[in-house]
Amino acid sequence: MTLYITKDGHVDAERIKVKIFSGIERGTMSAINGIVVHQTNSPTANATFNSYSSTTNGGAPNGAHFLIDKDGTIYQTASLYRATNHVGLMQSRCIITRQCHPTELKHAQSLERIKIVSNKAKAVHLNEVQKAWPGRYPSNADSIGIEIVGLAIGPRNREVYEPVNDAQNSSLKWLINQLAETLEVSMHEVYRHPDIGRKNPTEASTAKW
Repeated sequence: MTLYITKDGHVDAERIKVKIFSGIERGTMSAINGIVVHQTNSPTANATFNSYSSTTNGGAPNGAHFLIDKDGTIYQTASLYRATNHVGLMQSRCIITRQCHPTELKHAQSLERIKIVSNKAKAVHLNEVQKAWPGRYPSNADSIGIEIVGLAIGPRNREVYEPVNDAQNSSLKWLINQLAETLEVSMHEVYRHPDIGRKNPTEASTAKW
């Protein structure tokens, strides 16, 4: 059975609590090509909700469409018809999969050779967002983000995300399967955040669906 989605992009389902934060919503999302799984790096759902309600240096907060709490409760935090900033700087699908034209691969490899890491990441990202999917990974503009409450623990730059628990994984599996069927998203286009972005490799590493 597919999910019922209202005209506002809100899911009407017994297992989902709708708690929309309009501040994390961006422009209209006209296509949905993928799903990206994250961890919040926060200890509680409320800590993440507080961040969704705040602004930093006058800017709008980042966020995702769903959040799964420690007890497995699923919250919808943004409309399915609105983009959110949850992917960040993208990696090159061409380099990772090698499924692209040799000329494109050569160009992507030249960007990866930029010595300053921050400049390299930005250059690769800007090159990727100019492409149409599936020539790139799903981006902010065409993917659903799912956050799982969980902290990254350890010394700076060596943090390890705490394991996703059984209740969270059960809810994640249900949610991804429901979204994939309803929105006609291929299960091959469901990713952990580090698979497609420049993120801590342990983020969502224990997520299962």
